[in-house]
Amino acid sequence: MTDEEYMQRALAEAKAAYDADEVPVGAVVVCRDRIIARAHNLTETLNDVTAHAEMQAITAAANALGGKYLDTCTLYVTVEPCVMCAGAIGWAQMGRVVYGAADPKRGFAAFAPQALHPKTQVTAGVLEAECAALMKAFFKSKRR
Repeated sequence: MTDEEYMQRALAEAKAAYDADEVPVGAVVVCRDRIIARAHNLTETLNDVTAHAEMQAITAAANALGGKYLDTCTLYVTVEPCVMCAGAIGWAQMGRVVYGAADPKRGFAAFAPQALHPKTQVTAGVLEAECAALMKAFFKSKRR
């Protein structure tokens, strides 16, 4: 599958978050061309500020592989990870991160660009318009 196809899977997770009245961020972790984890934000559901999609996906992927290092994996996430998630991605030594929409207010690139492991490859802007549109629709619905 392509980056776009995997990001579509992450978008499906984001839409599940949207439907659950969570900030619509979705993530999938791919290892050896297979999705081993999928997750979306659960901060409202779990009443936990750390329950971001990336954190949930990292935990699920580590459990699936039976180890904490995800250096052979790719994380697909609909929105640029925050500093907290980038730190966790760094500790997990994720091989690659692919994200959709940038987050200039909270994204790691502006505030902690060194948080990821030095070998982690980053690809930004995959299905950016679709990812951003879902976030905009969610927050527009909250301002009514």
